[in-house]
Amino acid sequence: MTTPLRYLTPACLAAGLCIASLGAQAQNTKAPKVQLWMDLSTGTMAGMPEMDSLPGGGGMLGGLMGGMGGGAAPGMGGGSNTSYGNARAMSIMPPRVIDIALHNSLRPGVEASQSIPPGMRMGESLPLIPPRAQPTQTEPGEVPREYQQQQPKGRILLYWGCGSAVRAGQPRVIDLARAKPSDYAQAFAGRAVPDRGPRVGPAYALYPNERNQVSLSRDSSVVGEHQVRGDGVPASMKFTLGAAQDLMPAIDLRTTGKPQDSMGTSWQPVRNARAYYLHAMSQSGDDLIMWSSAETPDTGMGLFDYLSPATIDRWLKERVLLQPETTQCAIPQGIFAGGGRDATPMLRMMAYGGESHIVYPPRPADPKAAWEPEWSVRVRVKSHTMAMLGEEMQGRRGGMGAAPAAPSGGTGAYSSGMGGAPAGQPPAGDGGTDAGNVVNPVNLLRGIFGR
Repeated sequence: MTTPLRYLTPACLAAGLCIASLGAQAQNTKAPKVQLWMDLSTGTMAGMPEMDSLPGGGGMLGGLMGGMGGGAAPGMGGGSNTSYGNARAMSIMPPRVIDIALHNSLRPGVEASQSIPPGMRMGESLPLIPPRAQPTQTEPGEVPREYQQQQPKGRILLYWGCGSAVRAGQPRVIDLARAKPSDYAQAFAGRAVPDRGPRVGPAYALYPNERNQVSLSRDSSVVGEHQVRGDGVPASMKFTLGAAQDLMPAIDLRTTGKPQDSMGTSWQPVRNARAYYLHAMSQSGDDLIMWSSAETPDTGMGLFDYLSPATIDRWLKERVLLQPETTQCAIPQGIFAGGGRDATPMLRMMAYGGESHIVYPPRPADPKAAWEPEWSVRVRVKSHTMAMLGEEMQGRRGGMGAAPAAPSGGTGAYSSGMGGAPAGQPPAGDGGTDAGNVVNPVNLLRGIFGR
């Protein structure tokens, strides 16, 4: 029987990390005594200024997408990086998130610290603190437990592929009212990301935590030397991160067109991006309409997570993901026209970065020699953005350092990389956009599942 990765123990995860990343030829391989996971994420919302927090609005925006496409625990999303788990979620406040998890098998659940380079602008070191209670995490694409007990209603209409017109054979229709309870959750999640992170608990030490919630700033960089110190942590646990492991830039996304049209999306190349993925959704009555940039029919809800290099390569070959040189993608005409003004389609975009593994000491040249690593580090990076499709929001996003967009002329064009209002200040001219009309995936679930 195959054990799902989400239930693997830290020792199993570490052993797999070493073997997968450094080759399976070493004999008598043991799991590292100390393991460190670092997740870096950059998140923005098109048409809005970049803000570290929004009083009263952080919870709304955290719930807007976190519950449908990230691994944060309930209540972790929102206006500040106060809890571990926001990096895997679609967090946009703060825009840059770092999650650190340490598992020290020699002294489980003991505090530690990580010395960091000055370029991070977060002080000299970060405290790593065990959580008071084990967080309840969800995986990207999971239907919340409270909805799994309800017989859903309505349908899911799936469209896929870049292009101005709907392709033959689309949409694929999933009738939720006729599906078995064991089927609709799987159908909703679709393709699952095979690489899961550690299921953190009291045996781990985490950042951020109750003692320190300092966030990365716009000019922060993790490049430089890091060192982990603590009871039982080997003195050798020093490692250097380079440009490939640094924070990815924000996605400069531009969209054009109205829901009744073929809407265009375009973006500037994102440094260190290995692949892209776009996904849009809206509501029409009891129906949930979904579109993705993939060449395969899938809800795609499970793809909003970090991907391993092997998974990226495989899904690029299968045309699930867009190639890194891609800079535009059209949404077929009219697929979101039925929702009306009260269901503005929401677009999400992922730029998948790299994944780096550092293990000390390195694997011996002699494949027959015993290998007992002292410690290991995994670093993952990604960038994501969200946009309301069909809204005239050009020039309203500030702090990205890009030139203002040209007037849309009524075409509903806007860009996420604009020199509008300063960061932290509300943009002028809010009258044309009603935040209440934005499609909230959590509300979509409530409608589908009759809650």
